[in-house]
Amino acid sequence: MVFEFEGKTEKEAIDKAAEELGLAKDDFDVEILETQKTGLFKKSFVRIRVHTGTRGLAASDTGYEASIRQPDAQRETSFSEPPQNEFEQKMIDFTAGMIERMGYPGKVTVLFREKNKLGIKIDSAHSSILIGKKGKNLDAIQLLLNIYAGRLGKENVRVILDTENYRIRREESLVRLAYNVAEKVRETRGSILLEPMNPFDRWLIHTTLNDIGDVETKSEGDGLYKQVRVFYKGLR
Repeated sequence: MVFEFEGKTEKEAIDKAAEELGLAKDDFDVEILETQKTGLFKKSFVRIRVHTGTRGLAASDTGYEASIRQPDAQRETSFSEPPQNEFEQKMIDFTAGMIERMGYPGKVTVLFREKNKLGIKIDSAHSSILIGKKGKNLDAIQLLLNIYAGRLGKENVRVILDTENYRIRREESLVRLAYNVAEKVRETRGSILLEPMNPFDRWLIHTTLNDIGDVETKSEGDGLYKQVRVFYKGLR
């Protein structure tokens, strides 16, 4: 479900959302809709949209004034049209058949087309289950789609699976997290080890903090889900 809240700051708006919805801050995703700074005849306020259908990674409880990547309207569009070729049709049929056998049926369409990349979208009443905690269910289904695409001779095509615009909201949450953690690391001149993440999420943390001169990142651990350590330069 989607709700909107306002506050004088981002933190106040998020605190209000948590209190009125009776949820912890990491139980919903936040989208910044509008920010107005204090002016001669205007009071400052921030308007946010809260998504409770998923359990994406929320921003840290502190440092809400850090830079936040604004939503990409083009990526969030509800683009949907019939498949243009046999490959797209097979990917749609495979996805629809898989989620139906899982017991969570939905409508499957093409979300976007780019060179060597195909976006597939699921519209379902069971989106929160299909996404899973931190998107792990969605990642697992996406992995199967890419394996199937390879068997169809499309190893060079990366298939991106999404539902309820989870991917872009997850990206925004991770960018907020990266800046907040970097701020803490700079204050303490120490290091912080983040939770295990998939390769794309780790890449996003690395690239977000790449231009911050006194902070570095590195991946630690084995397997698909590794952890990113953010540390102050000079500790390494």
